[in-house]
Amino acid sequence: MADLLPVRNSSSFLSLLLLPRAADESQTRYLCLEDTLARADAWLMSSQSSGVPIVHKNVQIEPLLTKISGDTALSTVNMGSLGDLANLATMSLYGFEDYHGVDIGVVRALRLWYAPVAGELALEIKLQPGDTRLGFAISRTEEGFIYVSSVADESTPGVASTRSGLLELYRHARRASRLLVVSRVGREKVLPWAVSASGDVRCADTVSLSQLLSLHRHALRPVTLAFLMWEDLSVAALLRSTGSSRPSAAAVMLPTQAAAGDNNEASSDEIAFDGDGPEIVLSKDSDDCSFRFQHIGLPDSWL
Repeated sequence: MADLLPVRNSSSFLSLLLLPRAADESQTRYLCLEDTLARADAWLMSSQSSGVPIVHKNVQIEPLLTKISGDTALSTVNMGSLGDLANLATMSLYGFEDYHGVDIGVVRALRLWYAPVAGELALEIKLQPGDTRLGFAISRTEEGFIYVSSVADESTPGVASTRSGLLELYRHARRASRLLVVSRVGREKVLPWAVSASGDVRCADTVSLSQLLSLHRHALRPVTLAFLMWEDLSVAALLRSTGSSRPSAAAVMLPTQAAAGDNNEASSDEIAFDGDGPEIVLSKDSDDCSFRFQHIGLPDSWL
């Protein structure tokens, strides 16, 4: 496994679990299975349109057991006719009574399997005494993917990203009109893993991730990042390309001036994370649910 897998002891089989959407606030009734399939399709196409290099592999129905009662139990457990059984093909919730008389509901969730277009690439960022930053910034898409939004160029002093090949990989992504999506930090996945019944995408917390990376920098411990790839590239090829021509700093930064102008017009109910990690603008009630981060427009916001 250590020799054949792109990321040591880790598979490239990725998935997202989508719960059926609740039809009411009590979340006792759910929309049909076709609605869940449509949401999975929309999430996949939206991710690909955003520049995330993934392809569809498969979908499967995943039953989840839950206790039900009241009207929900009456409408699902007591189905006995052939017509009721035929409706199970499109229902997101059905029930049965166990041997103890407890009404059990079966929620039909959907698991969407996908994979990177060209596998994953693991890149080790080694730190040296005197490094003041890792040299890159991270953001998150509405679909829940974390990506590298900007990288310091070779002329920036005290950064580790240029030595590792991250800058060249970022340039490859820009030329291919792809996002440089982070799939793992070490061996831990940082990809979106579920969509709740209310529609929230559950994904990695970017603020916590930036703090973790900052701890690595302070301790001078190397950190391994894995990226979703759109074409076959090797770390050796990236390191050989680091001596190529240097673009201007404006060409390296992903955010545009227009996006930077939007930051100045941010609403008053937003707060900025202040620390060694990226200066990420987020709403006060932010958690691990997906939302679009404001673009980072200044080099001081780099890790």
